[in-house]
Amino acid sequence: MANATPVRVRFCPSPTGNPHVGLIRTALFNWAYARHNKGSLVFRIEDTDAARDSEESYNQLLESFHWLGFDWDEGPEVGGPHAPYRQSQRMDLYKDLADKLLAAGHAYHCYCTTEELDERRDAARKAGKPSGYDGTCRELSAEQKAAYEAEGRTSIVRFRMPDEPITFTDLVRGELTFTPENVPDYGIVRANGAPLYTLVNPVDDALMGITHVLRGEDLLSSTPRQIALYKALIELGVAKEIPAFGHLPYVMGEGNKKLSKRDPQANLNLYRERGFLPEGLLNYLALLGWSFSADQDLFSVQELIEKFDIADVNANPARFDLKKAEAINADHIRRLDLESFITACEPWLTAPHANWAPEDFDEAAWRAIAPHAQTRLTVLSDITANVDFLFREEPVEDEASWTKAMGKGDPVALLTTARAKLDAADWTAGPEPLKEAVLAAGEEHGLKLGKAQAPVRVAVTGRTVGLPLFESLEILGKERTLQRIDAALAKLAG
Repeated sequence: MANATPVRVRFCPSPTGNPHVGLIRTALFNWAYARHNKGSLVFRIEDTDAARDSEESYNQLLESFHWLGFDWDEGPEVGGPHAPYRQSQRMDLYKDLADKLLAAGHAYHCYCTTEELDERRDAARKAGKPSGYDGTCRELSAEQKAAYEAEGRTSIVRFRMPDEPITFTDLVRGELTFTPENVPDYGIVRANGAPLYTLVNPVDDALMGITHVLRGEDLLSSTPRQIALYKALIELGVAKEIPAFGHLPYVMGEGNKKLSKRDPQANLNLYRERGFLPEGLLNYLALLGWSFSADQDLFSVQELIEKFDIADVNANPARFDLKKAEAINADHIRRLDLESFITACEPWLTAPHANWAPEDFDEAAWRAIAPHAQTRLTVLSDITANVDFLFREEPVEDEASWTKAMGKGDPVALLTTARAKLDAADWTAGPEPLKEAVLAAGEEHGLKLGKAQAPVRVAVTGRTVGLPLFESLEILGKERTLQRIDAALAKLAG
């Protein structure tokens, strides 16, 4: 198996659809392992399926990786000694290797039709036998091949698997053995000459000197095939050694099912659009199958790199928990220094997110409220609704908030009393006098502070929840606060 140094890992996604958080978790573990071991990460694009692959998805992958802070030592944009790194540009190389495998007897042409294969598989299942390929074309004579071709049959290329068990030590799961009947000969080239994943990835790994293949558990069953192919490539002088394999646990969604691309929680773009910090999302994804320590879930990307070892990955499936992901992201937001927080919020304070006119944005008010907002946000996109009351002439009209906060007791009487006491309060002495004013108003009406401040909050901000109320009033200012209470009283009277 592979020597531990220098470590060379690869990440080779297909550019199809939106990036999936399970895919990103795999990329993260490869990247962290390479950086931990001061090794190399090869970023390779598996784009041999023209019907499914798209340039849009390819560009999304690159953009997502840049946003997350991943870097790579070889691959698109950076080049390297094994270019090109898009498999669609390496077709001649795969054809040459397939021809060499055929010439050396490691592969053969299979003329079986789809109907014949289906029929034999059905018969094997009914007999309680393995339903993989039965080797019909393994030892065809030249005459038999010529007869098939005279019939107009096309052929695929199959790799000839050895007749003995294949054993390897998985870096996550320990020693595994696959018996021959469970790993039959398999296709490596389609009838149209297009190479299959089963050929191109091991060939590229061999040519690029990959020492560790860290990938999803769903690919475990293909590993004995790849090991057998590696042995053939070593015999041909193409590969130097068989890499070490580590199969990462499934990421599970609702109902104990593997998180699929169709699951809303799987789409990486949604987390970016909601305002997850890259550091927060990567922290959470690292916990899907790995742990920093028994009593610490929060860590930086640099701490992850320093601590990560593939040997510490758990083989059991990992459940995606959105609430925990949000909680960890909130902690990372609070870890930011204030200037970094202010900068991170900028996209949500401008169009198309902002619900106020650009000229009404007040930089001084934003900077004053920012420290209070930083302690309350779960995701950055929450900032818009939390601060819009500062930049709108009138607060957001939210009938549900009015009903909830104003529907009990006598909100008109309470707001009238609160307005009078706020008008008399010292607005130059910070938020405490404003709190005392609303508290006193509540006491006059038999209400505790929490109940008393609810109608004031809705009148001033338009919402039932938000940032600390009295700090918000102080930043909004006395004149605008009283104007909004007056408008609320007029609305209630109407």
